[in-house]
This record gives sequence, structure tokens and C-alpha cells, in this order.
Amino acid sequence: MAPLTDYLNPMKVLGGVWDELGILKDRALDHHLRLAVTGLSRSGKTVFITSVVNHLIDGHGLPFLQAVHDGRYLGARLEGEQRPGRFPYARFHADLVAQPPRWPQATDRLATLRLELAYRTRSLVLRQMQPVQHLTLDIIDYPGEWLLDLPLLEQSYQQFSQDALALAEIPGRRAAAAEWLRRLAAFDPAATADEDAIAAIAQSYRDYLLTCHDLGLSLVQPGRFTNPGDLEGSPLLRFCPLPPGEVRAGSNRARMMERYERYREEVVRRFYEEHFVRFDRQIVLIDLLGALNAGPEHFADTQQSLEVILKSFRYGSSGLLGRLFAPRIDRLLFAVSKADHVAPNQHPALKQLLELMIQPAARAARYEGIAVEVMSLASLRCTDVVRTEHHGQVLSCIRGRLKNEDRETVLFPGEIPPDLPEPDDWTSGRFRFKEFAPRRLVRSAAGQQIRLDQALQFLIGDKLA
Repeated sequence: MAPLTDYLNPMKVLGGVWDELGILKDRALDHHLRLAVTGLSRSGKTVFITSVVNHLIDGHGLPFLQAVHDGRYLGARLEGEQRPGRFPYARFHADLVAQPPRWPQATDRLATLRLELAYRTRSLVLRQMQPVQHLTLDIIDYPGEWLLDLPLLEQSYQQFSQDALALAEIPGRRAAAAEWLRRLAAFDPAATADEDAIAAIAQSYRDYLLTCHDLGLSLVQPGRFTNPGDLEGSPLLRFCPLPPGEVRAGSNRARMMERYERYREEVVRRFYEEHFVRFDRQIVLIDLLGALNAGPEHFADTQQSLEVILKSFRYGSSGLLGRLFAPRIDRLLFAVSKADHVAPNQHPALKQLLELMIQPAARAARYEGIAVEVMSLASLRCTDVVRTEHHGQVLSCIRGRLKNEDRETVLFPGEIPPDLPEPDDWTSGRFRFKEFAPRRLVRSAAGQQIRLDQALQFLIGDKLA
């Protein structure tokens, strides 16, 4: 029983009332949450979703998820996995529990997964009526390239072409674009529309984008050129950027402009209206270590991609009418993946670096009322921390099995710069972060993740009150 002084303290009483009202409001408005998961190249979203489900099924290994910490979380049940378009959790889980485990294949189209979460409520009122509450959690997995397409809704074909041609001249892309630019120079946009010629140069542009994707570059538009999903072979993908010029009816340019407009309306707008505006929460995963490894052009490309992504969100908190008629993303998490590939003392620098990369756009988002958080995490921990002595200095190293190797090794992974990299950072060879093979995912085992529970607390914790 609470001390008498608590009942006489108006601030404590008022605080308890507001807490209770907050819980009741959340429960009255929804028992259903749509969490969207996407990521830039090689960010590990498939492993993230698989690990999230594995942990939520029984709640073990999630000490910083408040409902688990309080002992109120009862577990989760996976529903309808065999339906078309469902995220194949069983297959990916089998990859990670195999002996030896293997990284799952990346997904290339939109897939969904539904969990029913059970928990005991904190609410004194709800506890009397129905102590065990349920939350339906839909997890939507979609390629990051699709998210990068949303700005095309506000771009004309001429603007898209101008930006794409300028991007192709960047040093890190010029070699990849050389064949397409050579073909473009010989292509006549003003000639009568020739479907064979259009298909050939569109395929050359797509080959250029696929090369960029293979190089680890993130900013590829249109996104369906590298992740077509069910549009593979569709005429909607037969266009490419063209230099400025007159639009003559029936010409190659007019045909490509028409295709671009159809792509915007039938693909991008459809994704926006059928899926994106229905998301409640969003996490964007970033392989920042890979971007640092790849050099200044890749790092700048990642930063530009993040700026494009932040501009794509409908900002603003969701009140009652918004929840019922126009859902909006009200929590947005940017997470550096693979935090276990560096020593723990480097994790604050990883977070700080990502914060600096998104700072201007994130500030605008927060002003509009969206909660934006940044953190570093590892969905599946693949390394241990060991301390070694080198020339009298104690170093934090990591031990794990490198990708495509059979034995574990101990190495000093390097340091993350405390600020945006300077020119000397790129020429000093300081960025040599390694890729590791997975360790087996074990249900009910602690210590298999780094800050995955903190990510879940931010994304869904308030709904488990």
C-alpha cells in the first residue's frame, strides 16, 4: 500500500491520473500497430525482423522493453504465416538456427507479418475489466529503394532527368554510367517512338543502377529498376532520363515521359496510398560501417539518401481523427546496424555520427511533432568483446568468425570518427571494418542482441502499457 503522504501529495496524485488517462487513451484508440521496416543496402532488415519475432514470442532477452522488465509481458503468437505476401519467418529462422547458421537471403518485395502480443496492463481501470490485453502488431518489410521513390511524386520528368544525369557524373558513379551515357549520346529523343530502341536504352540505364546497387550505393531511382518485385518485365520500367529538349507527340521522349508519369501514378502513388500512409511507426536501418569502408562517395551517397528519406514522411502527431481517418507515422527510428562489428566503446560515436548525418532534416521532423530517435544496434550479436594489451596499452577488441572463414579471430576493429569524416580520414586507411558470419539464434537465450530491446521500447513500448 502507498504511504499516506503519497495520497496527500497533489503532484503525485495528478501524475498518476495523467498516467492512467494516457494508458486509457492509447487503449481506446487502437489495439493495432503497423510497424514498417526498411533499410538501405545490406543493412540487415531480414535479420532484424526475424530476431524481433524470435524474441517477442516469449519475451526472453529483452530486459529494456518495459513490459518485460515489469514482468507484465506474456508472449506473442505468430498468425497466418502461410498466406500469400507473408514474411517467411520460418524459413529465415531456420537459416539462423542451422548448424552452422547462415545469413538469410535479402527480401526484394513488400511482405507482412502479424503477431498477437499478450500483456498485463498497468491501468488500474482496465485491470478490473480485462487484466490481459492484446496488441496486434503488423510488421511490414519493404525495400528501401521504394521509400527513396516517394520524392518522385513531386518531380516532373524533366526534374527527374536533370537530377539523374547530374548524379551520373559524380566520380563514384561515372564508370558505372559510362555505357548508358554512350548509348544515350547516340539515342534520338525526337525521333518517332521506337519500342525496341526505348527498351534497349532503358535496360542500359537499369544495368547502370544495378551496378550502383552492387557497389553498395543507396540512391538509385526509380527504385523498382533494382527491386522490381512483381513488376519484373513490365513496360512501366521502359524509360530513362533524357537531356532537356522539346516534347513532340509520338516521339521517343513523349513515350518515355508518359511511362514516367504512369510509373509515378501506378507504382509510387499506389505504394504511398495503399501502404505508406497506413504505417504507424517506422524504422530505417543503415549499414554505416559499410559506407565508411567504401569511401567518401559512398558515405556522401548514404547521407543524401537519408535526407531524401526524411523528406518522404508525413509529419505530425496522430490525434483521434488522424488515427481513424488519416494515420501518420508518429515515431521514426534510424538505427545503425551491425554495432557488434565494433567495440562497445565505439557505439556512442556511431550514434553521434548518424545524428550528424540527419540533423537538419530530423530537426524539421521534430518541429512538426514526430518523435525521431537514433541508435546503434545488432539484431543478432556475432562477436564477443575481449581486451588485449598492445605496447602497454589496453585495447578493446572483438572476437568472432569472419565471413567465409571457418575459425574465430580476435581483431581491433578500428574507431569511429567523433565528427563527419575529414579528407585525412579517407586517405589514412582507418576504415577497415570486417564482416562477420552469424552465430546461432537460440530462443530464450540472453545476450544475443544489442539494443534491440531499446528499439522495441521506442517503437511499441507505449502500446504495451
